[in-house]
Amino acid sequence: MNIHEHQAKQILKEFGIEVPNGVFALSVEDLIKKAKQLNTNKYVLKAQIHAGGRGKAGGVKILNNIDELIKESKELLGKKLITPQTGKVALKRASGVNTEMLKARN
Repeated sequence: MNIHEHQAKQILKEFGIEVPNGVFALSVEDLIKKAKQLNTNKYVLKAQIHAGGRGKAGGVKILNNIDELIKESKELLGKKLITPQTGKVALKRASGVNTEMLKARN
């Protein structure tokens, strides 16, 4: 299953797990409008991709004001990120039914 970070956070919220506040947008205009809901001047802008290494590929930006947010979001939206994706592999014994669970820490 491939889900984006913002989608995973929404699922966690639905189960009562605290996650940092954030917004999701498909355009610069929508992003800037929603950014005001965060009530801050410092932002972390993250590309939503199905791959690891997005920070090393320029897909995570720490921004100090709304002007930087506007500039960087214009550059990031629609940009192709080239990331190293297979640096390790995992192997396990096959079984009839595999169950993965996420347990929240209290």
